[in-house]
Formats: sequence, C-alpha cells, structure tokens
Amino acid sequence: MKKKLLYIMAALGLMTSVSGCSDFGDTNIDPEAISSKVMDYKLVFTNVQQYCYGTEYEAWRNGLIYTSTMIQHTASTQSYWNGDKYTYSAGYNSAYWDRMYPNAIRDLVDLMQNWKGNEKYYAEYQMARILRVLLFHRMTDLYGDCPYTEAGLGYYETNGYPKYDTQQYIYTDMLKELQEAATNLQGATSSIGAADIIYGGDIAKWEKFSYSLMLRLAMRLSKVDPETAKTWVNTAVAGGLFQSNDDNALIKHPGASTSNNSCEPFGKIYCHEDPGAYRMSESFVNLLKNTKDPRLTYLCTVVPDPSKKIGSGDWQMGDTTAVSQIGMPNGYDETTTGATFIENYPLYPGDMNKYSVVNRYTYARIDAPTFLVTYAENQLLLAEAAYRQWISGSAQSYYQNGVIAAMEQFKQFDIQGIKDSDVQAYLANNAYDPSKALEQINTQYYINTFSDEYESFANWRRSGYPVLKPVVYIGNATNGTIPRRFTYPEGEASANSAHYLEAVRNLSDGDKMVSRVWWDK
Repeated sequence: MKKKLLYIMAALGLMTSVSGCSDFGDTNIDPEAISSKVMDYKLVFTNVQQYCYGTEYEAWRNGLIYTSTMIQHTASTQSYWNGDKYTYSAGYNSAYWDRMYPNAIRDLVDLMQNWKGNEKYYAEYQMARILRVLLFHRMTDLYGDCPYTEAGLGYYETNGYPKYDTQQYIYTDMLKELQEAATNLQGATSSIGAADIIYGGDIAKWEKFSYSLMLRLAMRLSKVDPETAKTWVNTAVAGGLFQSNDDNALIKHPGASTSNNSCEPFGKIYCHEDPGAYRMSESFVNLLKNTKDPRLTYLCTVVPDPSKKIGSGDWQMGDTTAVSQIGMPNGYDETTTGATFIENYPLYPGDMNKYSVVNRYTYARIDAPTFLVTYAENQLLLAEAAYRQWISGSAQSYYQNGVIAAMEQFKQFDIQGIKDSDVQAYLANNAYDPSKALEQINTQYYINTFSDEYESFANWRRSGYPVLKPVVYIGNATNGTIPRRFTYPEGEASANSAHYLEAVRNLSDGDKMVSRVWWDK
C-alpha cells in the first residue's frame, strides 16, 4: 500500500532523528524501537482504514475463492477455488483471521491505546472505535466466538493467550461502542484531514456511518433476538442514518498500482491476480436476466480471453450487452471425465470464454471504490424493519428507495450510470409485493452487496434469501450443504487450546464449516 509505505518510511525517518544525537545523550535508547512519543498515529489510522478495505490475501481466499462462489455470485472450475464445490482448505478458511489479528487489529489497538484520553485526538478516537466494530463484526460473522476484549493487547499485557468472547457478548459491546462513539462525536472537531481516506475528517458523516453500521448489526439479530434487534434499529434511526449515496462509507483508490495493496482488492483479483479462474455464476446472471435488471450490463462482460491481465497490452473491456451474458453453473470442473466435467453440462455454450466475467468498467478495476456501508443497504434494511413493524414508514417506499439508490450507486464508479427510465421500468416490473417482501428485499441486498462478499454472505445466512440450490460434488466437506462459517486457524487448537476448545463447544456442530454462529438460526 502506498500509504503504508509512507507510514514505514516516516517511521524510519523518526528512528533516524531519534538515534542521531551528536552528544550521545540517547545512548540507552533502543534505535530499533519507535516509541509512541515519536510515532505519527495519523499514519497508523490510515493504515487501519486500508485494512478495512482489505488486501488481496484474505480477499482472494476468504472473499472470492470461498464466499463469492459459495453464495453463487461467481463460479469456478478450478480445483483451488474451494467454495464453488465446498471442498476444504485450512489456510484459505483462516485467511481473514491470519491477516487481521497480527496486522490490522494489532495496529488498531496500539492506535486506540495512544489516543484514549488524549483530548487532541478525541474525535479521532471515536472514529477508531467505529473502525474497530467494522473489523470485528466481520471477524465474528465469519468465525463465531473470537478474541475481542483481549485481542491485540500482547504488547501492553503479558497474557499471550487471549480469551474468545462469545458472539453474543461481542455484538452487545459493538452496538454499545457505536452508540457511544456517535454520541461523543456530536459537536466534536477533527484535524485528521486527508489521513482519513473515508471521509476526510467530516464529523457529521462519521456520525451517520456509526448509526448506519449499527442498523446493519441490529438487523443481524433479527432471528436470534428480535426484541433487541428492534430496540437497536430504532436507536439507529433516531441517531441519523445515511441520507443519500453521497454519505456512503467508501474508499477510493486513485493511483492504484498492481505492484502493491493500493488497489481495490477484489478488483485487483478480477483483473490482474486471477482473472481467468472464475466466471459469473449462472444463478446470479439468470436472476438478473429473468427480472430484466439493468444492472446486468454493469456487472458482467464477455471477453475473448478472460485470462489476460490488465496492463498486459491486450486487456479488453468486452461485450457488456445483456443478451450476450451467460453465467456458468457452480459445481463443475475441467477433469474431462464424469458428470461434473463442464463440457458435459447440457447448456455448455461450446467455449469457456463465452461465459461472463465481472464488468471491467465497474468492479473489475484496480481503482474501483470499496463500499463499506451504503445508503442502499440502509434503505433495504429499513424496508425489512418496516415490514416487521419495528419502525414507522412504508416498507414499499424503503424498498423502492433502496433499489433506486443501488442502481444510482454505479455513478460512484465515475461512469454515466443507469438511466432513470430504466430504473423506473425495473421497479414497475418488480413491484413490491407484501407476500414476498422478505425475499424481494434481501434479494436486492444480495445484488447490491456484490463484491462486498463478507456482508453478502452474512445477510444471506441471516435471511435465507435468495434461495440458492446447493451443488452436488464428490469430495465436498459439507455433505452437500452450503457452508455457514469458516473454521479457526489450525494453530489455535495447540497455541490457545483452552480458549479455543471453549469456543468450539459453543458451536452447533464443532469447528466445522457447517456449524452456525450464534445469530444464524
């Protein structure tokens, strides 16, 4: 990452200034250490935000190889794209955990320890609390119980074996943290400026971000604890949510380079790291086609050779017309024998390259924006809350607002976007139906959260929509059911055994991909 490199270079510069005293007054100072007195924690804050959009490491493994294919946004015939057929890879399962705990969460805890109680960074400390919730809600959604209260404290405490907090406790605390952070931001001022790559230090937008993330977390409890969910939904609404796409919590990637992690991570994999390994899923493409969804041409393209990388000289944008798009079925391979050989599929188009890949004007770009929480998501969650009679207002109006915002969101890729007439035609053809409300609302959420695969996976598990048909494949690890979580890193069983075993006992079927986390009822 460019800013991470700047952070390292700044740190090295600080080390030089500390250890270069001519009077030997600092003889007893370790020249290899960077103390909190000289560290510019604004740079650490930027670094943490970059981990919030992610790196190609965990995005590739947890996000695409597994999650995007499990929930049938994409499909793959490659054996190492395990999620397509529910096969098991310990290292890919643990990728998010392995990357975030020793990096993002460690840095975030260090940052918060040094800003806590410091009036100069009062507002920035509240922002850091919100980022902490963003990182940890993904962690617990993916794995279940996990280190939370003691995570990242190894430098400050002697305990190197952090306990696993229950997911119920983590959610309770995260909602409290969001409320306190948003309340404390009222009337505050910030000097962080450009070091905040989400909002540039705009306090009002951070308040909305906190309440909008609160709404997401509250709705996650809809089945396991509906009364608590209702209470927190109303708290979020009263606090103030996003009012338009202009409020979206997103990170842009100007000047992104494939040589580092400055890119949008999913976009980098789609167009550079592994462009030929996947195709768009048949079930997803058919969903868009069958509803005459104008987003089809903004999500898909067909190119002569998808394996060519951006910057290779023969990178092609392809054919984005709706009629040309064909999705590939999940659960097939290229072994040349058996029922799962892709060329034996009855609807095989005769050439793998006739299958669609991700649109290269939008999501398959290294400089695409990373959407963290959006206005469209808010509106769709409010539609469900209104349908459940938890809040006042029209579920139909929230649904329509959510669909419109999701389609207008494509303008944030700095392209022309979908015509208003096409949006209205889609709403007319897919009008809100109270008898199918939950399916309609959450299917729209599934479409809108394409390329935010962690969130899409979580809401699919919570809502059950869209209804996905599991694949049948010999050698799968789940008895033919779509996985519900990721397994803990293998080393946890030996390195932190007591806490690991306690967490495993809280799972419905042990440390397996088919076990359900606390809120997944």
